[in-house]
Amino acid sequence: RVQLVESGGGSVQAGGSLRLSCKLSGFIAGSPYCVAWFRAPPEMQRVGVVSIDNRDGVTAYREEVKGRFTASQDNAKNTLYLEMNPLQPADTAMYYCAASFNSLCGGSLAGSLYSYWGQGTQVTVSS
Repeated sequence: RVQLVESGGGSVQAGGSLRLSCKLSGFIAGSPYCVAWFRAPPEMQRVGVVSIDNRDGVTAYREEVKGRFTASQDNAKNTLYLEMNPLQPADTAMYYCAASFNSLCGGSLAGSLYSYWGQGTQVTVSS
């Protein structure tokens, strides 16, 4: 069965860094069109952070993380990464990875286009 398993969350001070990982498995019909990271701040809706279109490599970042967050993949390990540096208190959230087979996912941060989700990993940034 399809599984997405995140790891790497934790508590850091502002200005610090973390690297999140998401191990993908079970996609027997082929690789997802897109993979992405989303986050849900405390008592707020989940929003897209970054998406990667596996068909053409186009990567789309949320405005407030541009220049600080970097998404990458290791296809040999079926793992998606999110490097976050420097972190700010506003980055505190539960972070989720997701995968999509929706043909419209490229360049989009819309959660409705993603069908497969991990369980999330908590990131807490203190000031």
